[in-house]
Amino acid sequence: MWTVVYIAPTKNEAERLKKILTTEGFLVKLRAIGLPQANNACSVEILVCESEVDEAMEILNSI
Repeated sequence: MWTVVYIAPTKNEAERLKKILTTEGFLVKLRAIGLPQANNACSVEILVCESEVDEAMEILNSI
């Protein structure tokens, strides 16, 4: 099961964090929330496998 570990304010930020987590060996999914705003920005959920939540959160907290 996939679990949200962070909600990024923009797609660019979500992609940056996904790259970091993927480099650390995590499987990562991104899921947009709502509709894009006028500047094409929308919040994006970052999801990892439920069994890896604690480790992913440690990495995100260290950034």
